[in-house]
Amino acid sequence: MRDTGTAGSPRIGFIGTGLIGTPMVQRLLECGLSVSVWNRTPEKAALLIHDGATLAESPRALAESCDIVCLCLTNTAAVHEVVFGAQGIDAVLRVGQLVIDLSSIAPDSTREMAARLAAGCGARWIDAPVSGGLPLARAGKLIVFAGGDADDIARATPLFGALSQRVTHMGGHGAGQLAKSCNQMIVACNLVTIAEMLAFASKSGIDATRLPGALAGGFADSLPLQIFGPRMAAGIETPRIGGLGTFRKDIDQVVRLAGECGAYAPMATRAAEVMLEASRAEHIGADPDVSRMIALFLERAATSDASGTP
Repeated sequence: MRDTGTAGSPRIGFIGTGLIGTPMVQRLLECGLSVSVWNRTPEKAALLIHDGATLAESPRALAESCDIVCLCLTNTAAVHEVVFGAQGIDAVLRVGQLVIDLSSIAPDSTREMAARLAAGCGARWIDAPVSGGLPLARAGKLIVFAGGDADDIARATPLFGALSQRVTHMGGHGAGQLAKSCNQMIVACNLVTIAEMLAFASKSGIDATRLPGALAGGFADSLPLQIFGPRMAAGIETPRIGGLGTFRKDIDQVVRLAGECGAYAPMATRAAEVMLEASRAEHIGADPDVSRMIALFLERAATSDASGTP
C-alpha cells in the first residue's frame, strides 16, 4: 500500500476523535504523518478531514490500511468492542502490527486484551494513556505512561515523538494504565480541593478570580489550578475542556483497584463521592465540564445559610 505521509514514516490509524483525540490527530498531521481516522459519529471527524486526514469507512478498513492503530475511546467497554466486537479489528490485524491504546481504561482488562490479541492474531499492544489535557495535546507536549514491550514502544517513537514531551515505560501490559490511575488520584483530589477552596474564598468575601494568579508559582500551584481554577471562579463552563463524567469514571476505577489490592485510599474515595454528588446536582446537564463542580459547594453553602445549619 502507498504511504502518503513522510517517506519511511508509519501510516497511522486513529479511532476515536473526541475531545482529546481531535487535537492529537491534528498534531500528527502537523508533523507530516499520514493519518486515517474513524469515529462512531462521523461529523466529529469532519474538521480533521479538512486538515488532511483520510476518513476510513470502518474500523476494519482503517486497521487494514495502517501500520499503527491508535485507540482513544471513552472506556474499557468501548475499547473491547472496537477490538473484539462483532466488527472488531482483531479479524484484520497483522502479525507484529501495533495497537496503541491512548484511552484511560482498566489495567486488568488491558492485560487480558493484550494477551488475547497476541494469541489470536499476533498483533502487539501498548497501553499508553496520556496526561496534560487539551493545552498539551495541542502543543504535542503530552505525558505518556507506557505499558508493554520495550521494543514495541521503541517502534512507536515517530508517533510518541509527535504527541508527547516524555514517554515513561512503566512495565508490562497494564502498567501504563496503573500509572495513569495514580495520576488521576492526584488530579481528581486536586480538582475537588480547588472547587472547595474557591467556593470558600467567595463565601469569605475575597475575589476568587484573583486566586489562581495569586497562587501561581507557590506550593499550592498546579496545572489543574491554572487551567480550571479561573473557569471555576468565573463560572465559565464552555467550551468543555474536561468532562466531569470522564473524571468520575477514572476515579471510580481507582477506588475499585485500591479495594482489590488492599490499598488504603480515603482521599480518592472521598473525591469519587464528591464527583458523584456533583454529577447528580440539579440543572447540571449531561457530562458537563469539570469546572461545574464548584456549583456543588456554592449550593451546599447556600442551603446551609438558609437552614441556619453550620
